[in-house]
Amino acid sequence: MAEMKQAFVTGFPIKHSRSPLIHNYWLQRYGLSGSYKAIENSPEDFPHFAQTLAEQGLRGGNVTIPHKEAAFALCEKRDAAAEAIGAVNTLWIDAENKLNGGNTDAYGFAANLDAQLPDWAQGKSALVLGAGGASRAVIYALLNRGFDKIIVVNRTVERAQALVDHFGSKIEAASWDQAQGFVSSADVIVNTTSLGMSGHGEAEAFPLDFTKAKAGAVATDIVYIPLETPFLAQARQAGLRCVDGLGMLLHQAVPGFEHWFGVRPKVTDALRQIILDDILKR
Repeated sequence: MAEMKQAFVTGFPIKHSRSPLIHNYWLQRYGLSGSYKAIENSPEDFPHFAQTLAEQGLRGGNVTIPHKEAAFALCEKRDAAAEAIGAVNTLWIDAENKLNGGNTDAYGFAANLDAQLPDWAQGKSALVLGAGGASRAVIYALLNRGFDKIIVVNRTVERAQALVDHFGSKIEAASWDQAQGFVSSADVIVNTTSLGMSGHGEAEAFPLDFTKAKAGAVATDIVYIPLETPFLAQARQAGLRCVDGLGMLLHQAVPGFEHWFGVRPKVTDALRQIILDDILKR
């Protein structure tokens, strides 16, 4: 009898994660023998956990906050996205029993837009709001799709400037006071901040006027609770083409599942509905 393949998601805390819902749906959908569970690890416990996956019978798993940078440092091999972004969200043990790390956030961001608006990357100018860890994945994805001007807006301009220093001359740093001036030239506008997220002023108006945006511009938010953030609501009202953040969560899970279970799963409306129902239930 074949050994059951086991994978996980770990973070601190972790009970909020919807990754088990996604991966266990796919295991059932494709008739695979396997398991995927949430395992909480404190920052102190995480290094030992990550370095003993094989001994625990684990093929790999997802890593979420606050462990992504620690996972990056622990891996013996890393993919190009992880190297560029500086964080690992996916772990797997390879045939040589080495700990590999990848970052699938950039893939998930682009795949979500590909699914909803196949022509989204025809433009070359982007406005990225926020300069945290998520913005690194977004910038990497945009550069990979040929964007040659990316304005990064942040309250602390020094953090945005750090991304310019990291990614190079196609990136430009700006303050929130300057942000409105870039709306009219952006082909894609991305919100990576927590503004409008549940518990972070979701009832407040977003501090930009999208009526000045160019025709056909795309707006996307990486937040998915609420599904329609103030950022998206205002962009939609101004006529922008909008994509919510839920698809990024679903698509970023695909490469990991393939690593652990040997099947490349599809993101479907049925899976999206399962996660939407869970959001409403909670």
